[in-house]
Amino acid sequence: MHSFIGEFVGTMVLLVLGIGIGAGSNLKGSIAKGASWHHITMTWGLAITFAVYVAGSLGSKAHLNPAVTLSFATFGLFPWKDVLPYITAQFLGAFAGAAIIAIHYYPHFKATKNEDEGNHVGIFTTGAAIDNPIFNFLSEVIATFIFVLILLNLGDFTTGLKPLILGLLIMVIGQAFGETTGFALNPARDWGPRFAYTVLPIPNKGNAHWSYAWVPMFGPLVGAFMATGLQALVLSMMK
Repeated sequence: MHSFIGEFVGTMVLLVLGIGIGAGSNLKGSIAKGASWHHITMTWGLAITFAVYVAGSLGSKAHLNPAVTLSFATFGLFPWKDVLPYITAQFLGAFAGAAIIAIHYYPHFKATKNEDEGNHVGIFTTGAAIDNPIFNFLSEVIATFIFVLILLNLGDFTTGLKPLILGLLIMVIGQAFGETTGFALNPARDWGPRFAYTVLPIPNKGNAHWSYAWVPMFGPLVGAFMATGLQALVLSMMK
């Protein structure tokens, strides 16, 4: 139960802060409308820092990401019995975080009449800068591969200054790779908010673009499995 609560609350904190900058930089009437990519990636980096601190304090391993949980379990770094509770908590926490932002920015959603004015699913989710499904998928694979490979070599990333280091990692991943697809890195981070955008009564909302959703689902999973598999292979060769 501690692990479930930690993953749920941690993922909720991650998405509240991350989607918050998405809403603030897009919606009409927001003071931060038009914020730079540097500002956005820095916010996501700090979001993961505080989310990991919260999740770790509440008793979870602070995965906050089904791709991390599944790849770690597959290669013996995490018990399979905890996989379903972790993933369930991650998706629910992501949905809850998106719902909070939908409430917080409700007047701004109401003032932003259409997608051209900034009321679009990109506030909540990721999408392609250039629509090319194969390369969009590869972008997510590559970004997640680098992210998880570094993550695996940080040790227990819930203690000391490790969450801050993890936040810096997210920021640099976003600036190096995120300009192509918005660097989902995390199926729950995309699908939970995308579902929230679909079902919640958000004023003037546009298309949820579920046809793209396979990219942020499977790209991070493949990238995480590749990184964790490579790490396991290298360590076995070093023995």
